[in-house]
Amino acid sequence: MEEKKNFSGTSLLVPSVQELAKNNISEVPPRYIQSQLEELVINETDSILEIPVIDMKKLLSLEFGSEELANLHLACKDWGFFQLVNHDVSSSLMEKVKLEIQDFFNLPMLEKNFFWQTEQHMEGFGQAFVVSEEQKLDWADIFYMTTLPKHFRMPHLFPQLPLPIRDTFELYSIEMKKLSMTVVECMGKALKMDEKEMKIIFEDGIQSMRINYYPPCPQPEKVIGLTPHSDAAGLTILLQLNDVQGLQVRKDGMWVPVKSLPNAFIVNIGDMLEIVTNGIYQSIEHRATVNCARERLSIATFCTTRHNGKIGPATSFITEETPPRFKTIGLEEYLKNVFARKLDGKSYLDAMRT
Repeated sequence: MEEKKNFSGTSLLVPSVQELAKNNISEVPPRYIQSQLEELVINETDSILEIPVIDMKKLLSLEFGSEELANLHLACKDWGFFQLVNHDVSSSLMEKVKLEIQDFFNLPMLEKNFFWQTEQHMEGFGQAFVVSEEQKLDWADIFYMTTLPKHFRMPHLFPQLPLPIRDTFELYSIEMKKLSMTVVECMGKALKMDEKEMKIIFEDGIQSMRINYYPPCPQPEKVIGLTPHSDAAGLTILLQLNDVQGLQVRKDGMWVPVKSLPNAFIVNIGDMLEIVTNGIYQSIEHRATVNCARERLSIATFCTTRHNGKIGPATSFITEETPPRFKTIGLEEYLKNVFARKLDGKSYLDAMRT
């Protein structure tokens, strides 16, 4: 068995926003007020801009496979985001995840404290990427944990979760592993990579999950649920847990609201895939807004490259005409650097450029 390593860093401890919101406050505390929020949002009703939709059944079929593969390639190149429909994850499992996560966040604080972050480790309830006492905070609570490989799990978290959510997470984790590998292998085909190269890069990667809970906010225009950023992982698979929208994607200098389709996953390219593809596929900034009347919940599954490997441009994309645009470093060093910073657009990826 490999030595357990802390791949998720630390974050300063902050109060629960969910508990703060329960006090029926009329004004947001100063530390949550964001003075320079961009308001360049495309009108939700008038917009013709929507992230692409990819049909997995078509993608894997003989009849429509090549056409849908071309659609996937365009979605990854032009948007870095797409909604995945007609996948193999059962709707009953998705419903269980939605209901049980809602119950999990409604646990009394006395029980939640057992799963709270510590000064030594970021996993658990709390917030992420808080590196200073002066830093502005997101209007959200999260629950973050490493899910795969199993021996990387924190002993006091996943194995100690209450039933039935522990078993549901186990099933969901396995399904997300299968789905992520299918998606990245399809991307490899779309990119005309060597048949097994993408599989080798991602098959022994670290999987982690982040549940986002955005409480109602009395002044939603003054706060942000999730700071604008690109994901550091290779691939992110997001499941919207209720019907309150809030995810926005930066496209052509504007923020485009994502309208989640029923039983769809929202998939996005992370920084690692931008590095692996030497910039052909690009990670995209996104953010989350909050609602004045209703809470919003989502769960993001992050998939990285192999845990004992290096991150750098794949050999398929390095030629005399296309030299490497990014450095090559080990995953442990990469993640250590990621978690030592606050979220700030694509600033970490910029630091990886050659």
